[in-house]
Amino acid sequence: MTKQKTNRRGFLAKSAAVATAVTVSAPAILRGRNLNEKLNIAVIGVGGRGGANRNAVSSENIVALCDVNENNLNAAGAAHPKATKYVDFRKLFDKEKHFDAVVVSTCEHTHAFATMPALQLGKHVYCEKPLTYNIEEARKIREAAGKAKVATQMGTQIHAGNNYRRVVELVQSGAIGPVREAHTWVGRAWGRQSAADAKKYRDIVTIRERPQQSQPLPANLNWDLWLGPAPSRPFHGVYFPGPKWYRWWDFGNGTMSDLGSHFVDLPFWALKLQAPLSIEASGPTPHAEIAPASMKAAYQYGPRGDMPELSLSWYQGTSKPKIWHDKKIPQWGSGTLFIGDNGMLLADYGKHLLLPEDKFSGFRRPDPFIPNSIGHHAEWLQACKTGSPTTCNFEYAGWLTEANHLGNVAFRTGKKLEWDAANLRATNAPEAERFIRREYRKGWTL
Repeated sequence: MTKQKTNRRGFLAKSAAVATAVTVSAPAILRGRNLNEKLNIAVIGVGGRGGANRNAVSSENIVALCDVNENNLNAAGAAHPKATKYVDFRKLFDKEKHFDAVVVSTCEHTHAFATMPALQLGKHVYCEKPLTYNIEEARKIREAAGKAKVATQMGTQIHAGNNYRRVVELVQSGAIGPVREAHTWVGRAWGRQSAADAKKYRDIVTIRERPQQSQPLPANLNWDLWLGPAPSRPFHGVYFPGPKWYRWWDFGNGTMSDLGSHFVDLPFWALKLQAPLSIEASGPTPHAEIAPASMKAAYQYGPRGDMPELSLSWYQGTSKPKIWHDKKIPQWGSGTLFIGDNGMLLADYGKHLLLPEDKFSGFRRPDPFIPNSIGHHAEWLQACKTGSPTTCNFEYAGWLTEANHLGNVAFRTGKKLEWDAANLRATNAPEAERFIRREYRKGWTL
C-alpha cells in the first residue's frame, strides 16, 4: 500500500483535546511545595491491593494506617512503626490535620465512604478501582472532587503504560479512519458458574448460592466494620478474604466493574467517551445475589466532536465477539478491537496490532503526542505537591465507573436502557432505580 503520512500540526491540535479529556482536575492546595518535601499520607485498607498501594507511596511519610483486619494492620504497622493505627476509618478523619493525602484500598462497597470525607476535608485522594460501588456514588464523588480541586487518581495502573498511549494516538490520529464499532473482552470469568467452568477460568472459588449457615468469625476481623453500609449478614468464608467478595452484589459488581476499569479504559480514553445513550446486556438469567461469570453488554454512544456514533460491546468469560469466534482476528484471550473505516486496531495491556497486517506494512506511525507517564502513583504524588495533572483523575474515572456500572444495571434489569445521564435514570425502566442507588445500613451516610 502507499506509505501513509500524518499531519503533525493536526496531531498537536488533537493532543490538546486529549490533555483536556484526562487532566481536568488539578489540586488547589500545596501548590509550589518542594518536590523533596514529603507528604503525610493516611492509608485506608493495607492488605492485598492496599499493601501494594502503600508500598508505592512509601517514599512519603505514612502517618496513619487503617484496616478492619488487624493482621493486615499490624503487619503494616511493623513497616511503619510511627504511624497511628485505626480499625474504623471514620475515626481516622477526626485527626485530619495530621495528613495531607489519603490512599483508599478498601473493598468496593466502602470506597465512596472513605473517599468522600477526604475530599470534603480538602485532602488529595488515590482510590482503587472501581471508584465506587454504584452509579449514584460515582456521580457524587466526581462532583465532590470537582469542588475540592485536589489531586485525585483512580487505581487503573495500566493507564500509565506506554502501550495504551500509543494506541490512543493511533486511534485519535485517524490511522484506521473513523471508528464506529469497538469490542472489548476479557477471558477471566469470576462469578456464578459451574465447578468445571470455575476450574477452566482459574476462579478461586465456586459460588452457586448464598450460604445458609454462618462460620466462626476470625478473631482478627471486625465484621461489622467490614460490612459497613451494606446489608447485614452472618460471616462466611465465601465473602472474606478478598477477592471473593466482589462476586456478591451487596459488596461488588463482578468482573465488569473490576476488569472493566482496566480494559474499557482504553476505548473510553481513545474514543473520548462519557455517558452512553443506551445500554443492553445479555447472558445467563440474573441471580439475585451473585454477579455472572459470563455476560455481554452493548453501549450506543452519540457523536463526540469529529468522532461518529459508536457501538461499544463488552464481553467476559465465555462471551467473545463474533469476529473472534470466526477467527478473523488473532485469538487473544483479552483485548480491545477498534474497527475503523480504513482498518482495525487490536490491543491488550502490553501490545497492539494494526489489521490487516499486509495493508499496514508500510504505515508510518504518528510522532508521540501523549507524554509517557512518570508512573501511576508517582503522577499522583507529584500532583499533590505541584498541581500537575493526573491522567485517571476522578473527573475521568467517574464517567468510566458510571459506564461500567451501567452494563451491570442493564444486565440485572433485563432490558435495553435509555439513559438520561443528567438525571441519573433509565427513562424507560424505573425498575433500574434500585441498581443505580441504594439505601445504606443504619449508621452509614454518604
